[in-house]
Amino acid sequence: MKNLILLFFSTIFISCGSNYAISNSSIITGETATKYAKTITSNNLNKLLYTFASDEFEGRETGKTGQKKAAEFLKNFYIKHAITSPYGGSDYFQAIPTEHLKPGVNPSENVVAFIKGNEKPNEIIVLSAHYDHLGIKNGKTYYGADDDGSGTVAILEIAEAFQKAAKEGNGPKRSILFLHVTGEEKGLLGSKYYTNFPIFPLKNTVVDLNIDMIGRIDTVHTYSPNYIYVIGSDKLSTELYQLSEKINNKFTKLSLDYTYNSEDDPNRYYYRSDHYSFAKNNIPIIFYFSGTHKDYHKASDTPDKIDYEVLAKRTQLIFYTAWELANKNTRIKVDKR
Repeated sequence: MKNLILLFFSTIFISCGSNYAISNSSIITGETATKYAKTITSNNLNKLLYTFASDEFEGRETGKTGQKKAAEFLKNFYIKHAITSPYGGSDYFQAIPTEHLKPGVNPSENVVAFIKGNEKPNEIIVLSAHYDHLGIKNGKTYYGADDDGSGTVAILEIAEAFQKAAKEGNGPKRSILFLHVTGEEKGLLGSKYYTNFPIFPLKNTVVDLNIDMIGRIDTVHTYSPNYIYVIGSDKLSTELYQLSEKINNKFTKLSLDYTYNSEDDPNRYYYRSDHYSFAKNNIPIIFYFSGTHKDYHKASDTPDKIDYEVLAKRTQLIFYTAWELANKNTRIKVDKR
């Protein structure tokens, strides 16, 4: 009898909350997406990041020469791969004047690229990452390879994969905005500007998938590197949380760590990256993060310390999640406030 009772309650537990409870049956993403996910490789990410987190971009401080060079690099990447601007033509910059930054900070710009949906073009999936960092201090370049070069190059690879799909007749149903924000290190300034002056109405924005520092292994996971911290997926939409779990269970099978998703988390990461500019406008978000490390906000945050195999797998997870969100029949619902 005792064993039967334990079995009964175990069944209830499994059916209510664990990863095993979530069936993949409603997921539409399949082999077509896998074809393009495989184009996201550790080698491609390595090449991009060694360029982006190099001396050429002088630490990418908001409003400084290095950040302007980085913006041009991103723009040229999109032009090279025939990924359009939401503005049309060759203008990939959302200009931000000083009055919307901070006193003494030179004007800056978010970098934006766009793939138009073929069935629901007015519904927008946003993928965001900040491309600024801390610049040069006391003669030392702060390269920001993980923070947030890793998120930046992840978006580039995801954008290229979606563009390949679109060229082959497998474009997304919903539109996708690739949003590289400036000014994060100075207070989420670029994402605040975007949500105050959106290119597309916020009511049309389905979700923001935000990527900030996904290239390293923290000390908690030294012996289990196939993980990613997931923050905020359940804050506004139960459906988004379930979708995220299903996609991971079906494809990448990373350990999704919710440690920093707790309301009691003293780090308060939910409020500390660019997704929060969307969340406070009741737009569902997921924040992807691999944790801090000894090189955080130091000149030693360099591209040689990135785990590119794990970075590729994490990037593929985000790609699959974006694919599902862009192609599912119905828009995810906000059921929490």
